[in-house]
Amino acid sequence: MHRILAEDERAVVLGEDILDPYGGAFKVTSGLSTRFPERVWTTPISEAAIVGIANGMALRGLHPVVEIMFGDFITLAADQIVNHAAKFAAMYNNRVSVPLVIRTPMGGGRGYGPTHSQSLEKLFLGVPHLTVIAPSLFHDPGECLYQAVVRDPTPVLFIEHKLLYPTRLLRPGEHTALRIETWDTATAYPTMLVHNYERGEPDVVLITYGGTSRLLPELLRDLRDEEIRVSAVLPALLQPLPIEAMVELAGRAGRVVVVEDGVEGFGWSSEVAVRVYERLGKALHAPIARVAARPTVIPASALLEAEVLVGRDDIEQAIWQVLY
Repeated sequence: MHRILAEDERAVVLGEDILDPYGGAFKVTSGLSTRFPERVWTTPISEAAIVGIANGMALRGLHPVVEIMFGDFITLAADQIVNHAAKFAAMYNNRVSVPLVIRTPMGGGRGYGPTHSQSLEKLFLGVPHLTVIAPSLFHDPGECLYQAVVRDPTPVLFIEHKLLYPTRLLRPGEHTALRIETWDTATAYPTMLVHNYERGEPDVVLITYGGTSRLLPELLRDLRDEEIRVSAVLPALLQPLPIEAMVELAGRAGRVVVVEDGVEGFGWSSEVAVRVYERLGKALHAPIARVAARPTVIPASALLEAEVLVGRDDIEQAIWQVLY
């Protein structure tokens, strides 16, 4: 965020409680208002108003970055996102652009309960002209955000999983048990590939994104010890869907598991599974397995919350399912 405001004079930041000394609920904006006092603005508690004002700023040539304190509150801004930000460029034959970025933390795992723990990104998948990004443990989220704010002329919903904030990122060459590589180095929002083997082809391809990636280092290491070769495909870009890496790796393995953070049904994993099957069909050796959170509210109790959200054991069970 500091780099963005330092390099892009058109960038401004809006959100609730983002000024110092508080610096936002998850401290992402810490220090910004002190360094850039004229370009960081705290707002009333009205998500619709915040995004609506940012829409106008974007139309006038600024690069607004909105922080929605919790992803659960993004529903309050849905009208401004779906019926305004995502539509203006096409409505006016691309004579205008809306370079707006909406940052918001999603996901559970911290005991925040039913209305502060959801992963609601799937509500916005399928909205034309809206870009949705969710970096993983293996991405550089700062670089993804920089590209979204400074380079991308489209409205962007930027998903940040809460459990990744304190987690050390894993970059290529930094994890001896895993081989990490970038599939598409020329794109602003790359797809990362993570392998638990050095040679040969994968037995299973695991496709996931965002916060679920935190479960992979230990899981892939343990599966390597079982001599199960896994390639994980982790796109930063959820929409438009970067399908090529998924299809390429899935075609080599013939067995696919797709995992999403949100509740099961009518979601990202469903769309990925359909797209992969459309391209590969009978070349697959087993039905595609999908893993998602249980379709219910998320409890505040840590024990009950763990029963609802996707866990390491859920993913491992799905991998064994497609193998045997």
